[in-house]
Amino acid sequence: MSVASVKAADLQLVADVLVIGGGPAGTWAAITAASKGAKVVLVDKGYCGSSGATAPSGTGVWYVKPDAELREEAKQSRFGLGGHLAENSWMDRVLDRTYENMNKIAEWGYPFPNDENGTQYRRGLQGPEYMKLMRKKAQKSGVKILDHSPALELLADEHGVGGATGVRTQAGGTWTVHAGAVVIASGGCAFLSKALGCNVLTGDGYLLAAEAGAELSGMEFSNAYAISPTFSSVTKTAYYKYASFYYEDGSVVEGAGSQKGRSIIARNLQQGRQVYARLDQAPEDIQPLLRVGQTNFFLPFDRLGIDPFKDKFPVTLRLEGTVRGTGGIHIAGEHCATKVPGLYAAGDAATRELICGGFTGGGSHNAAWAMSSGSFAGEGAAVYALNLGLKKEFRRLKGLSSSPLSAKAADQSASRKTEEYVRSVQEEVMPYDRNLFRTEKGLDGSIERLDGIWNELRSKAVTLDSDGVKTREAAAMTATARWMYHSARVRTETRGMHKREDFPQLDNEQHHRLVSGGLDQVWVKPQEVQKEAVIH
Repeated sequence: MSVASVKAADLQLVADVLVIGGGPAGTWAAITAASKGAKVVLVDKGYCGSSGATAPSGTGVWYVKPDAELREEAKQSRFGLGGHLAENSWMDRVLDRTYENMNKIAEWGYPFPNDENGTQYRRGLQGPEYMKLMRKKAQKSGVKILDHSPALELLADEHGVGGATGVRTQAGGTWTVHAGAVVIASGGCAFLSKALGCNVLTGDGYLLAAEAGAELSGMEFSNAYAISPTFSSVTKTAYYKYASFYYEDGSVVEGAGSQKGRSIIARNLQQGRQVYARLDQAPEDIQPLLRVGQTNFFLPFDRLGIDPFKDKFPVTLRLEGTVRGTGGIHIAGEHCATKVPGLYAAGDAATRELICGGFTGGGSHNAAWAMSSGSFAGEGAAVYALNLGLKKEFRRLKGLSSSPLSAKAADQSASRKTEEYVRSVQEEVMPYDRNLFRTEKGLDGSIERLDGIWNELRSKAVTLDSDGVKTREAAAMTATARWMYHSARVRTETRGMHKREDFPQLDNEQHHRLVSGGLDQVWVKPQEVQKEAVIH
């Protein structure tokens, strides 16, 4: 967007820190930056407090008391599953900050339940209560929140990122925020798979960051599929550790499971054999607790008159991409800075390899990473912006969108074409034989088709309205899929959640990260894992 069009924006604000995204990472970043004396604006594509993957769900949290033995056990718990790519120093920092932040939430009034000893149980959070509290705390901290205000592009000059611009999908018009620093906390990318809470998570932040020159990391670890009933969008895979899996005739699906047995479920579904689940391994005394812990999980069953502890029900695998994967924007410093001055990343928008390598789950590590990386990024962004002083108000900023922005409204045919692009991307990332069970031939074919989609989208004008938001979402999903598959092609082994059918073994020579980037030309390069920081 030109400087002239920025000046004509309907809403113009100046802040020290702009946070893009209103989930747990974004609200922690905003609250923390405000606590450091920064003036903060937070923009959310939806309504901060009710949109995103966390808000409608219950989630476990990687909350471990500062006991050396317990902490070591916690760090080792997924180290092997993640392909030995996590780093000890980052795990320590996140465990410390998560413990501190969970205790802060208790002080702010979060209603943690008591365990059998009368002690508050702080290893889980109910999304609605959690995010309602975080919104309230952000507002009390002086954060200005713009709801229903998706970002379309970052603004920058020769010194780095200095704000962003976007549209107000309900209030109408555009917004522009000039800021000394920007935190991208817009979540991951689930490719509009209809997983609960994930349809605002389309990889927007990855594209914004890459357009500014930031890098990504671990994008090959982005093929997360979660178990869900065929009639529900709730993807609470942890509950399926209590499940047995069956065929329609009642015979057991050998090897199927929630952690290491999802591939077996996928292969059966791929071959047209419906798989059924029943939570018949849940002890009776735990069943009421499961209902309390995740009310949403049981609502679809109750509506259909199904008792999931006694009745079989059909299941599928729903793609959650980088939301439960570990890939994201590459982190270049302890305060979650990117390589671009003034730009920070947090939560699912950032890589989680640092604490869980190439494998993670729905909550636990991801929930801990969101609140800890959010507060790290908020601290770093506040310090950076406040050190700029008045300089940030006199910068000549320009828009970085890789596609032209236009004030002209889109016509119906353009909207239909955007929908076609989205379906085309989904056809590359959703099928198990293209994304879960990867081969060189399959990846090459998908990359060629995705490159074609990108080249078409690249020239499409992005209108300053809801249609433009959808166009940018389509571009972000396309870019995300290209980084995923280019990285997956380079990693010629099976490690973490990344599976290569043609290279089924882990290769010790590939014990490194894969950093990627680029828009028209995607590149991938290895980066060594810090040896002194790795658990042996």
